[in-house]
Amino acid sequence: MYYELFLKLIKFGIVGVSGLCVDMGLTYLLKEKLGANKYVSSSIGFACALTTNFILNRIWTFGLIGGADFWVQYLKFWGVGIVGLGFTNLILYICTERLDIKFYTSKMIAIVIVFFWNFAGNMLFTFK
Repeated sequence: MYYELFLKLIKFGIVGVSGLCVDMGLTYLLKEKLGANKYVSSSIGFACALTTNFILNRIWTFGLIGGADFWVQYLKFWGVGIVGLGFTNLILYICTERLDIKFYTSKMIAIVIVFFWNFAGNMLFTFK
């Protein structure tokens, strides 16, 4: 039981790294190259990563292929993700505006913290 949970956590983390590349890549492109607001850039990066992470986690981490529950799970995954986005933006605000931590360092702090929320929420709610 613990081995299976640990294996899912590792897989979720690997998928999360791919999502991190999508998230940070888009955030950087939008913020630095296109001049978009840092919170808007971060939110768009997060949303795109959320979709790729859903597909990869559904198939690889939790072993679900096909089925009528796809759209229900996708909406649940987004629900967990939206709460995570709220946590992310709150952490970004506290770190950048109150603690004077650089934006990308703050973003990495948020990603690490929100990872555990996302794993627990999706394991217990989305893919139970």
